[in-house]
Amino acid sequence: MHDLRALRADPAAFDASLTRRGDAPVADHVVRLDEDRRAAVTALQDRQARRKTLSKEIGTLRRTGADSAALEAEAVALREEIERLEAVVRDCDAEIRDLLVTLPNRLDEAVPDGADEAANVVVHQVGERRNFAFAPREHFALGEALGMMDFETASKLSGARFVVLRGALARMERALGQFMLDLHVQEHGYTETAVPVLVNEAAMFGTDKLPKFADQSFRTEDGRWLVPTAEVPLTASVAGDILPGAALPRRMVALSSCFRSEAGASGRDTRGMLRQHQFQKVEMVSVTRPEDSDAELERMTRCAETVLERLGIPYRRMLLCAGDTGFGAAKTFDLEAWLPGQDAWREISSCSTTRDFQARRMNARFRPAEGAAPEFVHTLNGSGLAVGRTLIAVMENYQNEDGGITVPEVLRPYMSGLAVINAD
Repeated sequence: MHDLRALRADPAAFDASLTRRGDAPVADHVVRLDEDRRAAVTALQDRQARRKTLSKEIGTLRRTGADSAALEAEAVALREEIERLEAVVRDCDAEIRDLLVTLPNRLDEAVPDGADEAANVVVHQVGERRNFAFAPREHFALGEALGMMDFETASKLSGARFVVLRGALARMERALGQFMLDLHVQEHGYTETAVPVLVNEAAMFGTDKLPKFADQSFRTEDGRWLVPTAEVPLTASVAGDILPGAALPRRMVALSSCFRSEAGASGRDTRGMLRQHQFQKVEMVSVTRPEDSDAELERMTRCAETVLERLGIPYRRMLLCAGDTGFGAAKTFDLEAWLPGQDAWREISSCSTTRDFQARRMNARFRPAEGAAPEFVHTLNGSGLAVGRTLIAVMENYQNEDGGITVPEVLRPYMSGLAVINAD
């Protein structure tokens, strides 16, 4: 949600951010609606004050037996005018709110211009890409040949964009999630949190998933939503709260199942596990003071990068351009892992600051000091990492010519010391 006062103070800057995203300017329309509302509120207050005065005058006339008919007629007309003005205020409020909730977050000045991912900027690249003595295969070819990745059975059970993992690959997926959680909790200071994967509409709205992304999420018949990411319950856990300033930053991490309808993704990544309706992800969320959120974004992104470095996966950090930055984000770093089977970089993590955009939607605040007025917190979220995509990256980067997969050293304690995955 946007700060209406900030929009009024600098409508040109507000529109400039929208234009950079490729959206039409709306500030003038919002300002006109706000002016209409404020004029109606002023008129309403005047009429309400006059009604109080009239009430006293009518009472005085009635007590003295004087004729109050004229004032009573004025009171009737005034009541109708007050009802009309109240309706104007309600209608303006609703129209302003309905418009503001559809508008994306204002972009950080550091976000580069550009219409799509082609304009994203490489911040740095880490790790050496392996030189294979054979033609590397994609993950689904490896997994199917091992007999441990089954799309046919998953399709029979659930339809397209699902997978059944078996044996050592299923265990490696579990190992990856546990390794990531342990790293973020033990070394990065996050609090492990187990969250529901069904949430209400308020939680989805507060984390900017509704109304914008309703068609990309699954809704149950009783009106709840399957989470697209644990960002939703983790962030919404502070909705409506006034946190003590000393309690910030609050850092939480969860491993959960995630669900996305992938609306609009027809024909994209139809082979393999890259784009699934159901997947596992380790999600990091931070709730901070406003002055700390920029540093927290860098810290969170480094936490995600550390996972890839420990696994030995080459990656690069991308600063997303205006046209590729998500609806709720002010600034986003994507991490892209190198997939030799695809001969391509693919997103494996996205770390964003939403500033106070989500906090305003869910009224999440903190008290800077004892007795001080509450202020909105800043919220951040990041993948640390997407488990399925990390499994893909491990399989493709650690594959052997015979079709086996070497297990990275850091995962072996989670797999009873297993060094190589071979066909059963």
